[in-house]
Parts: sequence; C-alpha cells; structure tokens
Amino acid sequence: MMKNYVCLLLACLLCTSVWSQNKSEKFEFVNFSKVTINDDFWKPKIDKVATKTLPACIYQTEIATARIRNFEKVAHKKLEKHEGIYFDDSDVYKALEAIAYSLKTHPDTALENTADRWIDIIAAAQQPDGYLNTYYTLGDISKRWTDVEKHEDYCAGHLIEAGIAYYNTTGKRKLLDVAIRFANHIDSTMRLANKNWFSGHEEIELALVKLYKVTNDDRYLKLADWYLEQRGKRYYAYGTNWITPDYWQDAVPVKKQTEITGHAVRAMYLYTGAADVAAVTNDKDYMNVMKKVWEDVVYRNMYITGGIGTGGTAEAFSTDYDLPNENAYCETCASVGMIFWNQRMCELTGESKYIDVLERSLYNGALAGLSISGDHFFYDNPLASSGQHKRKEWFGTACCPSNIARLVSSVGNYIYGKSDDGIWVNLFVGSNTSFRFGKNDVAFSMQTEYPWNGNVKMTIDTKKPATFNLNLRLPGWAKGEPVPGDLYKFSNTINSPITIQVNGKDVAYTVENGYAVIKREWKKGDVIGYDISMPVNYIVAGKQIKYDDGRVAIQRGPVLYCVEGADNKEGVWDIIVPPSATFIPENMQVLTEPVIALEGKGLAAVPSADGQSVIMQQRKVTAIPYYAWCNRGSNDMQVWLPAKVNDVKIGYQTNNSDHH
Repeated sequence: MMKNYVCLLLACLLCTSVWSQNKSEKFEFVNFSKVTINDDFWKPKIDKVATKTLPACIYQTEIATARIRNFEKVAHKKLEKHEGIYFDDSDVYKALEAIAYSLKTHPDTALENTADRWIDIIAAAQQPDGYLNTYYTLGDISKRWTDVEKHEDYCAGHLIEAGIAYYNTTGKRKLLDVAIRFANHIDSTMRLANKNWFSGHEEIELALVKLYKVTNDDRYLKLADWYLEQRGKRYYAYGTNWITPDYWQDAVPVKKQTEITGHAVRAMYLYTGAADVAAVTNDKDYMNVMKKVWEDVVYRNMYITGGIGTGGTAEAFSTDYDLPNENAYCETCASVGMIFWNQRMCELTGESKYIDVLERSLYNGALAGLSISGDHFFYDNPLASSGQHKRKEWFGTACCPSNIARLVSSVGNYIYGKSDDGIWVNLFVGSNTSFRFGKNDVAFSMQTEYPWNGNVKMTIDTKKPATFNLNLRLPGWAKGEPVPGDLYKFSNTINSPITIQVNGKDVAYTVENGYAVIKREWKKGDVIGYDISMPVNYIVAGKQIKYDDGRVAIQRGPVLYCVEGADNKEGVWDIIVPPSATFIPENMQVLTEPVIALEGKGLAAVPSADGQSVIMQQRKVTAIPYYAWCNRGSNDMQVWLPAKVNDVKIGYQTNNSDHH
C-alpha cells in the first residue's frame, strides 16, 4: 500500500522515478569540522551557544559549583573532600566538547584559553596509571571500580569524546592523550583482566568506537564490544524498586534485546554504541537487534516531538503507548540521544527513515531544551503545561545544558554523508563543505530558509568534471508520513510536491531507501534546485495512546506547533480545532527569534452566563513552534488540541495532571 502511494506521489512530478526497496547503500557522515554553517536558522543558534550558553556553562562549572575545583584539588594534591555529585566530572568534559565544536564555527581566543587552562588542570589530576575520576581520587581510591552505578566509565566516555572533538578542531592532543591513557587503563582493568563489570550508565561504548576511528587502534573497538557483551550477566546486586536489570538494559544480553527498557538516556547511548560497533564489524546480530529495538521505540514509545521517556522519577520508559502530555518527561538528553542513535542507524543501513526521526527530535524534542536567550534550559519537555513548568538557569544534575550546547554546536555532523560514489544530503541546512572523488575535489554549498520553507539551492564547484551520485533525502513528512510506522498519521494528508531540477531543468532520478538519487557527470557551476512545499498538516495519534484520543497536533514542514497562553490570552484549554479549521503561516517574533507562526480560526467551549450550559464561540488561535514555548514566562500550553467539545477543559485554570 505504502509502495503504491509513494509511486503515485512521485509520478506527479516532472521526472523519471523508480522505487527501490532492496538496495542498501551505506555512507559515513561528514564530520562537523569539515562543514561551515551559514544558515539563517542554525547559525544564530550556534552563535548564541558560543556567546550565551557556553559562558553560562563555564560560570556554573568553574565558579558557581565545584566541578573544576575538584580537579584542582587533585592536581594540587589538596587533602579536601569531593564536592557535588559523583558524576560531575562528566559535565566538565561535555562543556569542553561543546567548546570544541563552538571554536570551529565561532573562533574565540579567550574561550580557547579557558579550555586549555581546564585541560591543563585535568591532565595534572590524572593518576600515574591513567585513572581519572575526582570522586574516588578525593575519596577512597581503593574503592574505585567497585560500584557500577558510580559512573566512572560514563565520565571516561565523555572525556574521550571531548578529547577527540578538541583535537579535531584545534589539532591539540593534550586532552586526547589524557583520554587515551585512561582508555588504556580501563582496557587493562576490564577487558584484559576479564573483570565482572558493566557500565551502569552507558556512554563509553560509543566513545570507544570514536577513539578507534581516530587512533586506528582496534583495542578500543574490542573494548567497546566487550562492554556490550557484559550485559545480561547480572553482575550488579539489584535491590531497589526502580533500579532493576531492565532499568540498566541488563536483563538479557544486548544481542537478545528486542524491546526498549529502563532509563531513556542510558538506552540511547547503549544502542548508539551497539550500532557503531555493528557498522564497523558488520555484526549481523547487532544489526538485527538494533532494528527491532528501534521499531519498539518509534512504533510504540515515542512522543510526536521525537522525545522519549515517560517517568520522571526513574527517567525511564514505561509500558507501550504510555505517552502522557502534562506528565511527559522527554528529557532533553534523551532527545539528544535519539539524534545520536538515529544518525548511527542511518549510517548502518543507508535508509532515510532514521533521519526522519532524527530531524523530528532535533527541531522539536531537543531544541525545546534550549531557551531563545541561550542561558535557560529545560530538563524535561512536556507536551502540555498548566503553568507549572519553567526554564531554569541550571540544575543539580546538570547534564542537559552542556548536552544541548554540544548538539547545537555540532549540528554540522548530521548534514552530509559521503560514500565511494556519492554525496548524501540528509538535513537541509545552509552550509559549505567539500568532497573528493578520485583526484577531483568537489566543493558543495547549500542555501535554504528551511525549516520555514522548502526551497533548497545547492551548487557544485569542481575544476574537472566529476561523476558521482547525488542522494537527496525525501522527508517522510513530505510523503504523507509524520513518522515511520502507524503511531501517528496525518488526518488531512495534503501532498507536498517535490521538484528537483539541475540548471533550471527537470532531472531524472531514482528513489532508493528514501533518497532521490541523481546519477550524472557534474561540472563546475551546476546548480540543483530542490523544492518541497510545506502545507499545514493535522496529526492524529493511534487509538492505543489514550491521552491523545480525539485530539490533533499541528505540523508544518518538520516543525511541530503548540498553543500557549502568551499568544492566546483567553486560554488554551477550551480551544477546539475542528477538521474544517484552516491555519495560515504568518511571520512572527518570539522575543528575538523570528518564526513562522500559524494563525487560524478555532472554536472555544465556554460556560454560559448562568453556568448551566456550554456555548461554542469562534476564536482566533495562534500556534507557535513547540521549541519556542515558555520563553515569555510560565504559562499554559498544549500540543494536542481537542477536535470535539467533550475533550476540552471548560473553565480550567491550573491542574498538574492530564485530563481526558
């Protein structure tokens, strides 16, 4: 059925197209350090991270809290206690990784000097055997590697990622060498000693694969695989109600896992690492398991924002289809993890559906975690609010600010791919990069106003003609699919015609794994025009999601919308959006952020004067991008709007639970 629909849609285009479901082309994503972003949407955010977010992270890391001070105590051999939480070292490393990405796109000598100073302190705190963890070094170092929950290898993983990122940007090896010495210590302590151990908080697995790719030393790939193989052996003495084998993805071996369980962020990092290992080793068991677990997440356990995680107490998955709105957790770090994992799944398979999910998480679930001002954050990202949610300057557990900072600064990691015979355009972001085919260097540039409109212009510059395939992602939302699977559907599917031209003329292409593939000899000055229309669509949820029954969500292009009290002064809880409602795109500013808002006419169910009946009134409804909500103070907000009167909250003011 889907195959026929896609063919029918593409037949409407002035091109030649072939649908192929079997071909599996794989590619590697182009590293952020080789991509220059000049995009009107992302460049200001990258600059804001450099000028607002990172200074906030530096202040909190070095002045307001003891994170750097703990390293200084060890480096200067001060006999003082560790301050803070046992995993606080990781926040320093994530901040350094974000700084590394930012220095590529926003060079700053003072920022680089701060990073170098931190790195000197970190290096001085490293123990002679390579061990590096201030919690144990300032406490009882004899107890190191005795408690899987203490996040030692989680912190090590973030150190490795930071060392690699800083090396890629600056060419400086000091932090990378510190990370290598720690990785060698871990390899000797764990894999070579065959220690009964697994990581209580996954992260080191994916970091080790990155280290393998940078050093070409397969001991790190073997160590990553070793970590994966330890799960399901029940080394930990589980005793609490919520820390269970499922919570740590430890109930069964990774190669036998078929369902998503436990802590959402830990799961994302685990499966990212497993996909990384599978991509390098071509391990079919990991590949098959990754696909099954991914389907369990996307088909049964993902919010329409691309966020994941139901329970705030355990930051974990619940039962299938348990996706509440006001009580949604959707931790920012979990959405960041979804982006990591889906990138790796695309790299593993060459299928664009994973970028569809990545894009949804990026523009909605993750980006909502960062304020427009750049210095306030959301830890959790609900889909409805009665005004109880507020962006904060920092958190006791401060993983999210530095995590969203490193994501935004490194968005160049997700735009382009390269295979032996092709260029892959995955995200539509104004940018420049270059590729090499044989002896030919090919400069590639992209200009667009995405996500506000779908007009994309790409230009090729090569001294000599070069033959390669250009693979352009066909977004799922443009093919009538808000997400893969049937968890969410468009109720008013409006075709989003896609036109592709080269030098102003319609061009023949095939469709392979969700990409439009143009095969030709390319010459200097070739211009590709790629246009996707962006109608306003209504989304309905599957009947299994009881919270959203009888409700609709609004989407335009890749952007999900919400209504909040700042724009709808008469309230948001009594709004009804009937099928006949029409929304028109309008230019708008949310504080300093230019956005496309949606203006429409809905209905409101309000009490009569005597309170004995309900009166239906027409009301203007303004919807803004979900990522921009709660930047003008705490107020009411909804993503899923009632389509009929019996689902509204008449006269509702404040309540912290979902109502149906």
